[in-house]
Amino acid sequence: MDIIHIDEHIIIVNKPAGLPVLPDGWEKDSEYLVKMLEEKYDKIFIVHRLDKITSGVMIFARNAEAHRTLNLQFEHHEAQKIYHAILEGNPRWEEKITKFPLHANVGHKHRTIVDDKNGKPSETRFKILKRYQASALVEALPMTGRTHQIRVHAMALGHPLLGDILYGAKETDKIERPALHAYSLTFTHPVSNERITFQAEHPRDFATTLKLLKV
Repeated sequence: MDIIHIDEHIIIVNKPAGLPVLPDGWEKDSEYLVKMLEEKYDKIFIVHRLDKITSGVMIFARNAEAHRTLNLQFEHHEAQKIYHAILEGNPRWEEKITKFPLHANVGHKHRTIVDDKNGKPSETRFKILKRYQASALVEALPMTGRTHQIRVHAMALGHPLLGDILYGAKETDKIERPALHAYSLTFTHPVSNERITFQAEHPRDFATTLKLLKV
């Protein structure tokens, strides 16, 4: 866990893949991000979440007022999250907007599914950043915040994330998790009102995978 920025009101963290934000339901005694932060910085407030398997930028509030202000930004889609993902296969498009409605926590695997009848409105914007022989690095902008949204929308386009076995990807030896990284977060500081962006470079496993794809 790397601290990207800290002040009296917020903490910006580069979360490693494999570390849950809250206690894991299956491994209740294992480490989790909130516990690690509170042991060092006292009480913190969760503004948004990343899946256990996802790496990258997260923001936490250090007081109730900052938490309230940041929550409103996320609710009103004023905060912008940009993810980088590696897709299985090479899409024919350069940019794609997906609006498949999503229904979360379905079945014993608790998957999110595309559900035209009961799903909630969802939108993700994809843009190709670099092409490889049988895959592609993309930028993904979730305009809504549904569970597993980017992963399911990628699958629905016929290009699941590399390593994302839960959502239809083939087994691979290139990466041991779904290739998804929260690359940047832009928001307005709750006290200074400054519009700021924080970035987290690709973690080692993600960067190594990109190098392997060039071979």
